[in-house]
Amino acid sequence: MIFFKKNLKIFILLPFLQIILWSCGQDPTIFEKEFDTPLMNQNEKFRFSGDYDALVNLNKSYYKRAERIGYKEGKALCYINLAQLNMSLENFQKAQVLLDNAEEILRYSENNIHKAIFYNIYSRFNAELRRNDKAFEYNNKALSSIMKAKHSELKNKILFYIYLRRGEFYVGKKQNTALKYFQKADKLDKTGLADCAISDYIYVQKNKDSAYKYISRAYAKMRAEKRNDAIALNIYTILGEYFLFNNQYDHAEKAFQKALEIDKRTSRIFANYTKYIYNDLRTLYEKKGDKEKAYTYLQAYTLAKNRTNTSLLATINQDMESFIDETVQDSEKRSRHIRWIVFFSFIGLALLGIYTWRIILQLRKRKSALAIEAEMLKNRMNDNKQEELMELVRKNDAEFLQHFKEVYPDFIKKLLAINPDLENSELSFCAMLKLHFTSKEIAAFTLIQHRTVQQKKYRIRKRLNIPTETDIYHFFDVLK
Repeated sequence: MIFFKKNLKIFILLPFLQIILWSCGQDPTIFEKEFDTPLMNQNEKFRFSGDYDALVNLNKSYYKRAERIGYKEGKALCYINLAQLNMSLENFQKAQVLLDNAEEILRYSENNIHKAIFYNIYSRFNAELRRNDKAFEYNNKALSSIMKAKHSELKNKILFYIYLRRGEFYVGKKQNTALKYFQKADKLDKTGLADCAISDYIYVQKNKDSAYKYISRAYAKMRAEKRNDAIALNIYTILGEYFLFNNQYDHAEKAFQKALEIDKRTSRIFANYTKYIYNDLRTLYEKKGDKEKAYTYLQAYTLAKNRTNTSLLATINQDMESFIDETVQDSEKRSRHIRWIVFFSFIGLALLGIYTWRIILQLRKRKSALAIEAEMLKNRMNDNKQEELMELVRKNDAEFLQHFKEVYPDFIKKLLAINPDLENSELSFCAMLKLHFTSKEIAAFTLIQHRTVQQKKYRIRKRLNIPTETDIYHFFDVLK
C-alpha cells in the first residue's frame, strides 16, 4: 500500500509521458500517412457526396484523436475542413471563426502542406467575400508553401486545387494565363474538374470544338468512375450550358435535369448551387419559347435565392457551436482562462446576432431584386409578342387582326364601344396605328398608295369622332 501511494503520481503521469515521447519521436511523414491523408481523402469523399452528418462527425473524431496524441496541426486541418463546409453554405461568420482557430495553430508551424491547405482555403474565403486582391495574395502564399513540401500524394492533391483556383483568378482578371494553370491542374486531375474549367474557358474564347472535346473528357471520366456526386453535378451543368449556347435544347434539358437530380442529394453541403441550375433552366425554356416553364423556373430560382441557407443555417450553427464548445472545453482544461472564454462567447453571440440581422436585410434586398427580374421577364414576353405582331404586319398576314385581339383584347372592345359598326379592315388599320406604323410603312406593307392611307386616317377620325387637333397616334396610345 505504501509503495502504491508513493508511485501513484508516476502511474498517473505515465500515459501523458508516453504521448509526449511518442509525439516528439515520431517522423512527421508518419502523421501525413496515418492522419492527414486519410482525413483529407475521407473529408473530400463526404463533401462531394453531400453527406453533411458524416463529414461533421469525421472531423470531430479526428479532432479528438489529434487532441489525444498532441498533434496540433491535425486539429488545424479539422478547423479548415469545417470552415470550408461553412463557406459552401455561405455561413461566412462561422467560417471566419474556424479559420482564425486554424491560423492560430499554424502561425509558427513548419509544415508547408498544412500552410498550403490553409492559405488556399483562406484564398477561396476572401474570393467569396469579393476581396479579390486578398484572395490572390493568399493563393500566392499557398503556391509558395506547397512548392517547399516534399513530394507526396497529399501534395499533388493540394497542388491541384491551388492551380485550379489560380486559373479562376486569372479568368476574373481576363488574362490568358488562366489556361496555363488549368492545364497544370489537369495533369494532376482524375475527376474531370479541370477539364470542365478548360472547356468553360475555351468556349468563351469562341473555340467551340475544343470546348466540346474537354467537356466530353470530363464526362467520360465521370462515367468511368461512376460518379454521382458534386463533381458529376458540375460536369452535367457545364455540359448543359454548352448544349444550351449551341441551341441543342433537348440535350441541354437532359443534362440540367440530371444536374438537378444530383443536386437534391448534395444540397446539404452545396446548398448555394441549386439556384444556378434553376437559372440555367429558366434561360433554356426562355430560348425554347416555353414562357410558362421559364416563368416557373424563375420563381423557383427566386425562392432558392431567397432561402439561401436559411433553412440550413440553424442546423449548421448548432453543429458548429457544439464543435467549437468541445474545442473550447479542451482549451479551458489547460489555460483556465474562463473569463476570456465568456467574453469571446459573448462577442461571438453578438456578432452572430449582427450577422443574422444582415442576412435578413440581404434576403429582403434579394427578394426585391428578384421581383424586378420577374417583372422584366414579363416585359420581355410582351416585347416578343409585340415583335410577332409587327412581323405579321410586315408580311401582310391575314392572321394579324386575330393575334392582335389576343394581345390587346380591351383595345378592340373600346373601339367597338365607340362605334360598333367598325369593319375588320378598319379595326386592322387602327391596330397598325396602335403599333405606331407610319403611313408610308402601312402603304408599303398593305400594298396600297400613300394617299389611300391618308384617306383611311381621315375616315377613321370621322368614324371614331377624333378631333382634328388630336394626334391620332396619341389617341390610340391612351386608348388601352
